[in-house]
Amino acid sequence: MDWNPKQRNDGISIQVCLNGYSFKVSEGTSLVESGWRGADTVFTASELQHRYPRVDVSLLTPKVALIPSSFFDESCMRQILSNTVILGKEDEVRHVPLPEYSAELVYSLTIGEMLSKTISQSVLDKDGKPSEVLPEMYYILKDLGRLDEYNRIVASYASGYLHLGISQSGNLLLANVFRASDFTTAEYFLFMAVRNLQMNPEVSSVYFRTPLSEEEKMSLYRYFKSVERL
Repeated sequence: MDWNPKQRNDGISIQVCLNGYSFKVSEGTSLVESGWRGADTVFTASELQHRYPRVDVSLLTPKVALIPSSFFDESCMRQILSNTVILGKEDEVRHVPLPEYSAELVYSLTIGEMLSKTISQSVLDKDGKPSEVLPEMYYILKDLGRLDEYNRIVASYASGYLHLGISQSGNLLLANVFRASDFTTAEYFLFMAVRNLQMNPEVSSVYFRTPLSEEEKMSLYRYFKSVERL
């Protein structure tokens, strides 16, 4: 499963979920991947002790909704998100613009963890500044725009949720999070989404941002032309 060096600039990308974190350090055409790690390794991982020209920290929160800019009202964004996901009374709701989609991504990072904040304040950029924690869906949508294929499929899976973005020839077709208790269920949602959008998986590549086991990779190869890592 190859990494396409055209997709990212030098730096570190860190994905955080309820069960731990993973990271990818890119420099030139090389990539170092950690796989999933427990929270107890944050302060001992040497890769997290450096400063980088780019630091991306994403939280795999299922509490996201993509809203067309023309319908977005900041004063109503909590209500907008609560129409899509279940929010607690104390859940903080934010938004981030995605002008390439003429949309706003409304989200909450309140999922019962503190690891993402700890990492964002520990791993600094070259100027010594902490990075902002953003939802995984934000980076999925950004990565869709960087691919140069006709069928574009970007996914992440962790902590019982499949995060999925699909576009075709630059047109966004799907941005959603599916509850999937295991990877087999995640594959089902992935495959059905592709089929429902009348895309042929046999001529399409699927790109995963999160680590995959060898068994998971081989299972995906049964359906897709290739399985790539972002």
